[in-house]
Amino acid sequence: MLLGMSQADPEIAAMSFEDALRGLEEVVRGLESGEVPLDATISLYERGEQLRAHCQARLDAAQARIEQVVANAAGQASGTQPFDPEPGR
Repeated sequence: MLLGMSQADPEIAAMSFEDALRGLEEVVRGLESGEVPLDATISLYERGEQLRAHCQARLDAAQARIEQVVANAAGQASGTQPFDPEPGR
């Protein structure tokens, strides 16, 4: 496991999906440039992985919310049901 991967970066955790995606794009550009020293490349890669995981989590949460749309007998959306990822809260 890479260093720093076990703990979520509070800065990344607070990012919107769009901000995290922009950050991930910046990381990719930096890695693809080939101009980043090795140690910085490793740190940049770790940040990129954290940003990727954050984006995936946000997408998964959005998908779960979409799936909460309640359909009627005809298969048409008839309302929504609140999505609570942590029941009992």
